[in-house]
Amino acid sequence: MRAIWKGAVTFGLVNVPVKVYAATEDHDIALHQVHDEDGGRIRYQRRCEICGKVVDYAHIDKAYDDGERTVVLTGEDLASLPEEKSREIDVVEFVPSDQIDPIMLDRSYFLEPDSSSAKSYVLLRRTLEQTDRTAIVHFALRQKTRLGALRVHGDVLMLQSLLWSDEVREASFAALDERVRITAKELDMSSALVDSFASDFSPEDFTDDYQEQLRTLIDAKLEQGEALDTEATFGEQPEKESGGEVIDLMEALRRSVERNAAKKKPAPKKTAAAKKPAAKKPAAKEPAAKKPAVKKSAAKEEPVAEKKRRA
Repeated sequence: MRAIWKGAVTFGLVNVPVKVYAATEDHDIALHQVHDEDGGRIRYQRRCEICGKVVDYAHIDKAYDDGERTVVLTGEDLASLPEEKSREIDVVEFVPSDQIDPIMLDRSYFLEPDSSSAKSYVLLRRTLEQTDRTAIVHFALRQKTRLGALRVHGDVLMLQSLLWSDEVREASFAALDERVRITAKELDMSSALVDSFASDFSPEDFTDDYQEQLRTLIDAKLEQGEALDTEATFGEQPEKESGGEVIDLMEALRRSVERNAAKKKPAPKKTAAAKKPAAKKPAAKEPAAKKPAVKKSAAKEEPVAEKKRRA
């Protein structure tokens, strides 16, 4: 992991230097948009509506429009704000952990001690564990002033940004104003159903079925030869000066795909090998070896011939 922010947790005169890391990541397979007719890559361009030119990120500023006037805010303007300059995670108060509504939780971050001694870090962690409280903190990150909850996650301090109160919508539905009668029997039956599903939550027991099926589909298309040429799909043409490097890269990609496909081929071979016993059916033709049975039948005819002679 790479630290995205460095600062310190402060409460009273206590200062805990920390590094901040994103605690979660997206495991979804990245997909691109392509033209259904020829597989060409479709891209979104940042085009200026006045000059019509495509603009790089380095030349893009932010702006606010009140309907009549537009105020442009440069990167220097935003960086000059006092809150943006702050490198403190300031503890506002310590509250009972059960008072934080999960709906307010937003992004999660791990905090790592950023000093030669982790004593103050461990002290804060143990204090939160012993008191069963969560620290409500105030901090600035990525050009936003944020409210956060500082709590313990295993042996690590975790910072979770909170939504502001006005960011949580009020749920008001007319249907809930209607009077509904629930009988004791219905409630008992419903509770019994809940009990039948009762268990301890183990996150590792659950997988993203859609992403697994999507990966299986992609691998099958690669193996069956339904993949498009990446260079043609992405519309990338080798430049004259560095054409050799691009060609080598594309060749490496193709070889990687072929190598991965080759690694998967042993699986069907194993099944074929497993079916070899079935191929031994010629051995099963040993009923031909039952010719002795024919001899036996011939042997049975001899007594009949003898009877005829006697007759």
